[in-house]
Amino acid sequence: MSDLALQLNDYRLTTAEILYHLPDHPTLLQTYIWQEYDLAPRYPELHKFLEFWTRNLDGPLHSVKVANIPIISPPETRFAACCLTLQ
Repeated sequence: MSDLALQLNDYRLTTAEILYHLPDHPTLLQTYIWQEYDLAPRYPELHKFLEFWTRNLDGPLHSVKVANIPIISPPETRFAACCLTLQ
């Protein structure tokens, strides 16, 4: 599906900050940024990625922070506090 079609189906650009332990140095943490269109609040694409991570990669997960924003949204209208005229 194209990006526009996903956005029209209520998918949002989702960013996850993944902290994980390094396999060779378990006391150190490394960060990985994952970004994809996903369906909030269940996040099926993120869950697929994290399942892949735990099955195939050596670095055990420490924590995951998730943020998302709808790209297509109604425009915001604001009223001006003053009106100036230039001549």
